[in-house]
Amino acid sequence: MCESPAVKGRTGWRGWSELPPRTIQKADGNWVDLTHPFSVSVPRSAAFSPPKFSYFAQMPERPLNVTQMETIVHMGTHVDAPRHFYVDGPGMDEIPLERMTGEGVVIRLEKAVNEEIGIDDLAAANPTIEPGDIVAIDTGWSGRWGTPEWNRHPYLSVEAAQWLVDQKVKLIAVDTATPDLPYDLRPEDFQFPVHCALLKDGVLISEQIANLHKLGGRRVEFLFCPLPIEGCDGAPARVLARAFS
Repeated sequence: MCESPAVKGRTGWRGWSELPPRTIQKADGNWVDLTHPFSVSVPRSAAFSPPKFSYFAQMPERPLNVTQMETIVHMGTHVDAPRHFYVDGPGMDEIPLERMTGEGVVIRLEKAVNEEIGIDDLAAANPTIEPGDIVAIDTGWSGRWGTPEWNRHPYLSVEAAQWLVDQKVKLIAVDTATPDLPYDLRPEDFQFPVHCALLKDGVLISEQIANLHKLGGRRVEFLFCPLPIEGCDGAPARVLARAFS
């Protein structure tokens, strides 16, 4: 599913899947912010150190405040580009807006520590996952940031990831650190098979989503707004959603 990168990096990105035509609906609910505020305490993978902030200029010594930030782009609420795992895939600035906006579902899945999310869970989800959807999975894990359970989250099986590709969804969003195996369960030379399965066929990934409980069990309109960093493998994002009536 996801071989180890060769000397020059992994290739094999297959392009954007064709999206089915859809009737445009209009959501009438209030916008809900699904973004964790970006700070030194922002949720992140166990592999990453927190971001660093300093002042390039600061009042009252200077006439203005200018903050300098040093961070990994896969920190807090963010979007992964295909280039995250495929050197021949597009970077953040090359992702069409239609891949990050539009209709989708927020599905609630009650899962325990280190428990797998399988095909049966997704196929039985309410609302039903439809071709062209953005799918956000609410496990309730965003509330566990800062606890020992944060890095022992539910995860997608490789088969479930491929099922999502086959359903022709365009983006998967999770409230966990990653849709792949939790950090402590990974074997040596772990190759992130869920990321590879999704991104290879242009299914984008957004991680560490907040506040999904406010829209659980609803069809919604999504706006994923990552920074279009040229050639980059990911970017922090502001993510908004509002429910259809």
